[in-house]
Amino acid sequence: MFQIDSPSGMLTIGSAVLAGSAFCLTLFLFFRQRTLDTKLALFFSGKSAKTLETILIEQLGRTRELDREIQELFDALEKLRALSLKGLHKHAVLRFNPFKEVGSNQSFSVALLDGDDSGVVISSLHTREGTRVYAKPIQKGKDAGFPFTEEEKSVILRAAAAKIIPS
Repeated sequence: MFQIDSPSGMLTIGSAVLAGSAFCLTLFLFFRQRTLDTKLALFFSGKSAKTLETILIEQLGRTRELDREIQELFDALEKLRALSLKGLHKHAVLRFNPFKEVGSNQSFSVALLDGDDSGVVISSLHTREGTRVYAKPIQKGKDAGFPFTEEEKSVILRAAAAKIIPS
């Protein structure tokens, strides 16, 4: 009779378990290999290694061409952005009464700025005797030789705070 507690019985059981595990692993790997072979046959159907190499070279060429076109678009975008900063696109208007005791808010200041906060402030002072109009240059938000009134400073600050195209 077969005894499990003998050394030869233990060796026999261990060998049987090991052989069974090896058989199961072999079956698993066999079916896995068949699946991979099927997928490779489908992938390479009608193609050779030379055809695949040609396809990869063509794709590399297309990728390089797309990179070049993207760089051209980026350069054009930068030129447009630089150009847009030169146009007057920030503005503000302030109506005020320079003479508190008479009249109403018929005087005004208008600030027109570019992307660097340079431009012009135009002010109109309305009095009973007439209306006077002044234009003063602005360089990067500061006066360029002509001091600003408080109203002009205020309207320049409001125009400079206006949102422009994001950087």
